Amino acid sequence: MARCVLAYSGGLDTSVILRWLLDQGHEVHAVYVDLGQPCEDRQAILDKARRIGAASARIVDAQEELCRDFAFPVLMWQARYESVYLMGTSIARPLIAKTCLQVAKEVGATAFAHGATGKGNDQCRFQLAADALDPDIQVIAPWRLEQFRQAFPGRSEMIAYCEKNGIPVKATAAKPYSSDENCLHISYEAGKLEDLEVNGVELVEFGMTVSPREAPDEPEVVTIGFEAGVPVSVNGQPLSPLSIVQTLNRIGGRHGIGRIDMVENRFVGMKSRGVYEAPGMTLLYEALRLLEQITLDRDLLHLRDRLAPEVAELVYYGFWYSEKMEALMAFIRRSHRYVTGQVRLKLYKGNILVDGRSSPYSLYDAGIATMEGGGSYNQTDAEGFLRIQGLPLRVQARVYRKHR
Repeated sequence: MARCVLAYSGGLDTSVILRWLLDQGHEVHAVYVDLGQPCEDRQAILDKARRIGAASARIVDAQEELCRDFAFPVLMWQARYESVYLMGTSIARPLIAKTCLQVAKEVGATAFAHGATGKGNDQCRFQLAADALDPDIQVIAPWRLEQFRQAFPGRSEMIAYCEKNGIPVKATAAKPYSSDENCLHISYEAGKLEDLEVNGVELVEFGMTVSPREAPDEPEVVTIGFEAGVPVSVNGQPLSPLSIVQTLNRIGGRHGIGRIDMVENRFVGMKSRGVYEAPGMTLLYEALRLLEQITLDRDLLHLRDRLAPEVAELVYYGFWYSEKMEALMAFIRRSHRYVTGQVRLKLYKGNILVDGRSSPYSLYDAGIATMEGGGSYNQTDAEGFLRIQGLPLRVQARVYRKHR
């Protein structure tokens, strides 16, 4: 039999795919990549995969790696897809693919299967990661296969298939939306959210954040420490990357921080509506931005901001393991060598206010910037500076005036 590794969640879709792959003659090894998904019993997920017929089943805890090696470098870029979305799902997919491909090498598998549909972005992220990391591996995407879609045109057929094959499922009524969660964020889409007239923030039952209306009536101050652009502490306590995200999720969540509702342009060409919450990462983005304002040179900061949309597209589209991304990551590590310091944020009912910031590498000089007399900036110097800057404008104006 062809040996295959399956990115397995334990849910309906991947449970059906696991059994279906067995029916097609594959030896299947199930891999559950733990990125902080809510799950009551991870052992039950392994047991279920084995009962279905998996040759092996394992859980790989990659939460720390997700925060340290994937989310934090994207944070340093201040990358947001279409200026809004923090890409919590997009960031996670290349790590899932990498982990599954590592298991494939261990078990001698020649194929990598996943449950992403042919309409979404995740299929691109899995496929492109596999192409970059192991160009010889076969990628099996059942939802892109006509025979699979004919066998399972809807949820009812999948449930019937599970009953026939003794696969335990939770056959519940259709939810008004679907959700995907990891330690970075929760995304909500589909169902009633496909109607743009529906208020998504009111429809969704958020899992990480309270409504700003229900947030405390008193503000809370949180201090976030950075070293070379990397978050290292919260309220003076050194923490691991995962612990920083988890701590800020709790703090930001209780103040209603980090909710968005957007219509985005998928890589496959369609527009889709999504509602997202990412309290911890939202706080980190704002804190780092405030620290960059005092530690990054103007031209370097502006260059980073011009390139940030490029990075967001690479992440969102699935080109994490491209040479372009590798080069851009080298740039951001170099640019943030001196982005070190502390930022105090005041949180109040969904709002983030700056309460203070400091850095041993601060480029802010009060003696130069002061509007009071006696500062070290000589305003007379501006006369020559502006004469030089305005020279091409004056030349153009004189020439063009002659031809009007």
